[in-house]
Amino acid sequence: MISAKSDFLHTVIGRGFLHQCTDEAGLDAALSNPPLTAYTGFDCTANSLHVGSLVPIMLLRLLQRHGHKPIVLIGGGTTRVGDPSGKEETRQLLDDAQIARNIEGVRKVFERFLTFGKEPTDAIMVDNADWLLKLDYIAFLREFGCHFSVNRMLGFDSVKLRLEREQNLSFLEFNYMVLQAYDFLELSRRFNCSLQMGGSDQWGNIISGVDLGRRMDERALFGLTSPLITTASGAKMGKTTQGAVWLNEEQLSAFDYWQFWRNAEDDDVGRFLRLFTDLELDEIARLEKLKGSEINEAKKILATEATALCRGREAAEAARETACQTFEQGKTAEGLPCFPIPRDELESGIPAFEVLCRTELAASNGEARRLIKGGGARINKQVATSETQAVTLRDITDEGIIKVSAGKKRYALIRVVD
Repeated sequence: MISAKSDFLHTVIGRGFLHQCTDEAGLDAALSNPPLTAYTGFDCTANSLHVGSLVPIMLLRLLQRHGHKPIVLIGGGTTRVGDPSGKEETRQLLDDAQIARNIEGVRKVFERFLTFGKEPTDAIMVDNADWLLKLDYIAFLREFGCHFSVNRMLGFDSVKLRLEREQNLSFLEFNYMVLQAYDFLELSRRFNCSLQMGGSDQWGNIISGVDLGRRMDERALFGLTSPLITTASGAKMGKTTQGAVWLNEEQLSAFDYWQFWRNAEDDDVGRFLRLFTDLELDEIARLEKLKGSEINEAKKILATEATALCRGREAAEAARETACQTFEQGKTAEGLPCFPIPRDELESGIPAFEVLCRTELAASNGEARRLIKGGGARINKQVATSETQAVTLRDITDEGIIKVSAGKKRYALIRVVD
């Protein structure tokens, strides 16, 4: 690893973002003459990104903060193919209408993290459908297919692992690497983009693009990857027992997003502060030295700073206050996720396991039943004694709500609607 001279690469290394780079010295030199243009691609397989996408988003943010120009490439074209990287089976193919809806949801994420506009270092967002959907297949094969070695493609992890495990890899997916490489070439021609960034599972796709730029245009392109993030216990980043931790407010409340970070493992706090907040490294070094119960203060700072970036400072502070009232002061805080339930349903009563599902405290009836059997579910602070225990109008408190909890850290409110 080189001793980076450029501010951006120095920060990338210092905060733990660097996994691999095609040419560190060459990239460092190119970064010393800003602005350099770089991109990361995001396919639209859902109507929101989740925290597993935060590392490349934060990389784009760092790039812009250090005087360079980020490109957000929306995969309106490549989503129609499906990236096999890191997948054990073929992705579900989406129709055009679903992809269009997903694109609109994904676009919203970046407005919090990047500054868009017409200045030299302002971010831009482009869609690879603009060029991929216009390709003539035979002409494309003749012009670009000769620059890809099937022997080499079979050696990349995204392909090799599927074949070694005898898991099906369709010809459609096999084309993904070629299309991503072509994206890089197209962006270099259209926007003078010379750097592609992504997760370590994208290494093969990225270096294919670097190689294509050299072969076609004799152009020096660069690739940089970040490690795929897992928690200290080895769990995949962004996945919980309740499902994905979505970045859009429509999919996950600011309170639940704050709680996700607040519940980080002790050994992850310093690393997550470096990767997912803008705090200075000196302050992070102080916080990660905290031990015992004091580490909880560092976790609250992590949760608040990470939430402020994704949902805004006001929402982050409100989530922190809600958590304080709920967990430390024993109050019923208005900021808790709230779910309306019709009065007539509560008149006849709703089974406790169903209430847990409807308030999104359990992902399935089976999970809800297991939680209740284990004594981990409460209705208004009283342990639910039976899976079928009826939650009724009699459970409404003087505050006009019913408070439901799962474990010690997840709460929701029920409000009665006529």
